[in-house]
Amino acid sequence: MIVILLLVIIAGLTWIVFMYKEAHVNRVIYQEYCFPDFPRSFGEVRIFFISDIHKRQLPDTWIRDMQGKADFVVIGGDLTEKGVPLTRVSHNLRLLSQIGPVYFVWGNNDYETERHDLDALLLDHKVKSLDNTAALFESEEGEKLWLLGVDDTSLGKDRLDWALADCGEEGFRILVSHNPDIVQKFTEKERISFVLSGHTHGGQIYLRPSDKYMRGGTYSYAHTLLLVSNGYGTTFVPLRFRAPVQTHLLSLKRKEV
Repeated sequence: MIVILLLVIIAGLTWIVFMYKEAHVNRVIYQEYCFPDFPRSFGEVRIFFISDIHKRQLPDTWIRDMQGKADFVVIGGDLTEKGVPLTRVSHNLRLLSQIGPVYFVWGNNDYETERHDLDALLLDHKVKSLDNTAALFESEEGEKLWLLGVDDTSLGKDRLDWALADCGEEGFRILVSHNPDIVQKFTEKERISFVLSGHTHGGQIYLRPSDKYMRGGTYSYAHTLLLVSNGYGTTFVPLRFRAPVQTHLLSLKRKEV
């Protein structure tokens, strides 16, 4: 009986160690997306997308490997949470800024911190906060790409109508929303071609299918294409199972037909 109990304890500890290691790896997924309406004059646009950093600290060496590989960086919310030192958040923003210009949307856990302090850090590191607003990229030929961002939907702070009002009628539209539920709030009339989101952690400890926590992956809708990231960090417990860490280097191109 004692031997069986010891084996059970060892197996349990081994499983916990495995899940802890899974939660602390550095992983980049390289993904290419082709759209028939992507502006030809942009050629290829490369985005480094990272979401749900939470308590983790980015490693210098890993970030240096990403330099020169992306045109800009998108943080998909939950950059931090309650109890995370501002020095760690500042460290992460400094490293991400070395990859390229950084754009940020607020997630639900970001509101556990003092908003004024986080706003000040974003400003110090020249990070553009997309609070229900849009940023414009324009090619030499005058074609436009819009990066729209909405505030957190689970807290009822999202105003997609404001972000849409902030961008022009013409151009390719990418929407960043921490919560993937945003896709239920619009149709084809908004002409949003691509959505970047996180929030779900892929379930983090994924034991069975759940309607609440979408797994990391690409989902096709009639009116848009949605990328859900499992995210970089964890919440509640620093463990992962069958929901691996994900960050993304995205290549956006025109689909020739």
